[in-house]
Amino acid sequence: MAAVVLSPGSVPLAAWRDIYRGASISLDPAAFEQVGKSARAITAVLAKGQPVYGVNTGFGKLASVRIEAADLGKLQRNIVLSHAAGAGAPMPVAVTRLMMALKLASLAQGASGVRGATVRLLEALLARGLTPVVPCQGSVGASGDLAPLAHMSAAMIGVGSFHVDGRIVPAEKALADLGLKPLQLGPKEGLALLNGTQFSTAYALAGLFEAENLFAAALVTGALSTDAARGSDAPFDPRIHRLRRHQGQIDAAEALRRLMAGSAIRASHLVGDERVQDPYCLRCQPQVMGAVLDILHQAADTLATEANGVTDNPLVFADTGEVLSGGNFHAEPVAFAADIIALAICEIGSLAERRVAMLVDAALSGLPAFLTPRPGLNSGFMIPQVTAAALTSENKQRAYPASVDSIPTSANQEDHVSMAAHGARRLLDMTANACSIVGIELLAAAQGCDFHRPLASSKPLEAVRELLRGQVPHLEDDRHFHPDMEKATALVASGTIVATVGSDYLPALDRRLSA
Repeated sequence: MAAVVLSPGSVPLAAWRDIYRGASISLDPAAFEQVGKSARAITAVLAKGQPVYGVNTGFGKLASVRIEAADLGKLQRNIVLSHAAGAGAPMPVAVTRLMMALKLASLAQGASGVRGATVRLLEALLARGLTPVVPCQGSVGASGDLAPLAHMSAAMIGVGSFHVDGRIVPAEKALADLGLKPLQLGPKEGLALLNGTQFSTAYALAGLFEAENLFAAALVTGALSTDAARGSDAPFDPRIHRLRRHQGQIDAAEALRRLMAGSAIRASHLVGDERVQDPYCLRCQPQVMGAVLDILHQAADTLATEANGVTDNPLVFADTGEVLSGGNFHAEPVAFAADIIALAICEIGSLAERRVAMLVDAALSGLPAFLTPRPGLNSGFMIPQVTAAALTSENKQRAYPASVDSIPTSANQEDHVSMAAHGARRLLDMTANACSIVGIELLAAAQGCDFHRPLASSKPLEAVRELLRGQVPHLEDDRHFHPDMEKATALVASGTIVATVGSDYLPALDRRLSA
């Protein structure tokens, strides 16, 4: 994976994906000129004695309190320490790194008033593998993701801890071990580090990237289930989808056609099949998965824009010497995007679970009951389907929109908030649930196709079956099922299923979601 060079304000979505997947990061050196101008603008404003929110005033409801010049550095340190009040388990390292990179790209646009040294320290932490330990709860998604970003900032000033090579190390020691000094905050810098939507955006992007892989894997398992049930590919005919005009639907149908092309199982029942129409979970895959693709694309556009924006407050306009207070820290766009992604994840899992339920039902699938050669003596896939149903229901509960909630904070100064933070944070758990559902479908669909031997499916679907059978043998008699589910789910979650099929069979997905 190539290193990512951040060009502030114009970082493509693919670069954020690479950072999330572990790519190394550096900042375009050209950014430091504007950073310097912004810092000098803060110095000039202070020299005039003008009150500037968060620079020489208190914060939130205390904005009317003026701070003496001798205490400006202490003010910034105090905001970091007082706001580092998060709760819960630490953020995953991959998401924290993404949050740090988003903050780096934001500060480097030169609208936050921070010094070059502050930007360089954040860049150095990313380059050297020092990731702050950040509790994952405590942000309401407005006035910035204050608590989590405060924990990130606290580590930069030598308070708190870092993840270092799988260990948790006190911040001051971790910095010293690499020859780095704790940051001494200048005017505006603590506030600039804390203000912004980078926590919510990092989690939302991570959810998007995991949903992207989930979506493609579910198209593959959906095609395999269609073959297992000896379903028709006629509903994937392009003429049907061109008439409705939704691009996602057109693309999903194309992918399903490509995945099933050349299937001997499909060819075996082109003539003489008395069934007229398949159940919706097979027949309506292009319509459902196409709608999912379209809203994921919409969420991706929103998050790519947010990732390249500046969400600090107040903002420094160095060319005119003005410092303006606004509300770019309000994460409503991220909250809406996260809610959309949650709906998409929920529906991917819901449709996959219905295909599993269809496959285990002999009356619908024409396969042995619960996909076992000797039902009764064996229960086969009876309980894996129950597990899929349980996970589906859990995701339905989690898919309730976070953005419709608000609770006033800071003595009603911050009286409407987005709740983007936990709206985005739930996405990784939801994708994990959905990957388990799709993993169960992979097992069930492969088992169903086994009953059609010696007939084979298409080339890409047989490659997936061969991959699975290399780890999980055909289920002849009941055995401990959980290890099989773990292996199948890992194939889905890791992206191995999608990689095995290859981009030639999923060109529309790659084109629209990997831009």
